[in-house]
Amino acid sequence: MPRDDTPRKEEGQTGESATFRRLRRRAFLSSAGVAAGALAFGTPTVAADDYQSVTDVPGFSCDQPQFTCGREVTAADGMVSSVDPIASGVAAQVLEDGGNAIDAAVALQYVLTVTQPHGSGIGGGGFMVVYDADSDTVECVNSRERASQTASPELYHHEGEYDQDIETGEAMGTPGTVKGIETARQRYGTCSRRRLIDPAIRLAREGFTVDWFLAEQIAENTDKFNDAAIETYSDDQGNLYEEGDTMTNPDLADTLECIRRRGADGFYDSAVAEDLAATIREYARDPDQVVDEDDLAKYDVTIDDPVRKEWYDVELVGQPMPSSGPTVCAMVLRMLELLEVENCDIRSAEKYHLIAESIYSAWADRMEYMGDDEFVDVPVDDLLDDDYLRSRADPIEFGETVFPDEGTMGPGQPGETTHFSVIDKWGNAVSYTSTIEQFMGSGKMVPGRGFLINNELTDFDDEPGGPNEPDAWKRPLSSMSPMMVLRDGKPEFTAGSPGGWAIVSATFQSILHRYAYGLSPLESITEPTIYTHHFGGIEWDEGVPAEARETLTEWGHEVDDEPGEIGNVQVIASEDGMLTGAADPNRDGQAVGFDRDSERSCDD
Repeated sequence: MPRDDTPRKEEGQTGESATFRRLRRRAFLSSAGVAAGALAFGTPTVAADDYQSVTDVPGFSCDQPQFTCGREVTAADGMVSSVDPIASGVAAQVLEDGGNAIDAAVALQYVLTVTQPHGSGIGGGGFMVVYDADSDTVECVNSRERASQTASPELYHHEGEYDQDIETGEAMGTPGTVKGIETARQRYGTCSRRRLIDPAIRLAREGFTVDWFLAEQIAENTDKFNDAAIETYSDDQGNLYEEGDTMTNPDLADTLECIRRRGADGFYDSAVAEDLAATIREYARDPDQVVDEDDLAKYDVTIDDPVRKEWYDVELVGQPMPSSGPTVCAMVLRMLELLEVENCDIRSAEKYHLIAESIYSAWADRMEYMGDDEFVDVPVDDLLDDDYLRSRADPIEFGETVFPDEGTMGPGQPGETTHFSVIDKWGNAVSYTSTIEQFMGSGKMVPGRGFLINNELTDFDDEPGGPNEPDAWKRPLSSMSPMMVLRDGKPEFTAGSPGGWAIVSATFQSILHRYAYGLSPLESITEPTIYTHHFGGIEWDEGVPAEARETLTEWGHEVDDEPGEIGNVQVIASEDGMLTGAADPNRDGQAVGFDRDSERSCDD
């Protein structure tokens, strides 16, 4: 094929808030030397005061010499990158206290339940990819939500609309987060549950500072909140919490205390479970098909071998089915390698065209073949076979758009999650994406328990007959993409993102920018990206040149008129004994590095 030899917006947001976020991101990029619309190579200079002042974590300060905080920071003895400065600070403290990467990830996820309830929490699920340095192995802790044991393929075969379905009991899957992080702690961790859950309990009971994004999500999702959620997200005067307010959630603190005392049983086999099941039934169209106490009591995680694919001189690994994300990322990245994308200018129409065409093909395969592999025979090995990927890449030509056979669904549904990464001084690494699906999930909070219930089962197809149709005890297909890049079997780069279907685009392009174009960790996630799927239609970040967009339109792509924001990527790079973390500036994410090795025990 001809070669060029010259060297999403967040769903469900108002135009005003999206514009505000773009202005924040553009201001950061300008101050960091990564101006939108201009090529930037080499490590950007990030101002020393470019971090959030974390005053809500007792004993932690970015001014302490052992910690380094910012959008991109480097340290030797540990690194955390997450969307939330408070959670990053708590995780960094765990590393300082002698905990490993898995301990830090567990503490971080518990804190996110308190401080970032719009994106994840104990009412949802997720996927944790773990590199264990002692055994030199990668495993995946799969805590994806399940449908009830009585669900049928007709679960969503009715006249309801998606926006209505997300608030029903039928949308609410069996939560997996608590079982997932407690399993990970017991399997890989070194700290006690008490040490790792206490910071979240303290923040819920004593309060934390509401950031601008949480305040925005509270304001924008009140129409789907039940009374319990309205009460929890309002102050003593009945006003919704706003940016800068101190928010408490004593009900959630009590729920976390139950888990502190009894572990996962304190959530799944307890009064908490009874209240959770009762709330799900309250919002069900058909109570016989929704999650009940028996489903909660029987829920368990799986420990999965990762999906793997050689790429350039490294290996891509990530969560296998029922997450399509890492498989699709690997398919697209290998196709782009075969197409020699590195020969295209980084902001050229040729590069964006190759990316879009590769996504069209891989996404069509996703819709045709992928689902929960406990129920569907997914031909992952065949899809990742080089001969097959070459056959998908060969028809791609500059100057024309080719859509493969259509899949089974329409345009992608909105979705939100959170992703974070941790690497410790021993080389253990975690790439973890967790979710409650929509911002604020179903919007329904368990009364007296302080946590929101997911609407994850809307990730099933709404029509029966395909590999992702609903079924009893089945897990819906996901796009979450927690990934690691291994060199000689060791983690060299971790990446992941929120964003529904756009997760795949955000994640693989950060990896592409790092390895095909040699960008720094921060540049790899701030370099403008595009998003599309098997039905076409290109969304684009601020900074994709107008000339490239015009050429893409001439070649047959349907390009959005205005920019958006695609994902919220958090990455860590490990190189030459040093760790570099980077947090996407389109929210208030923060990387925290730890530099002073100690012999402390995490429970001292």
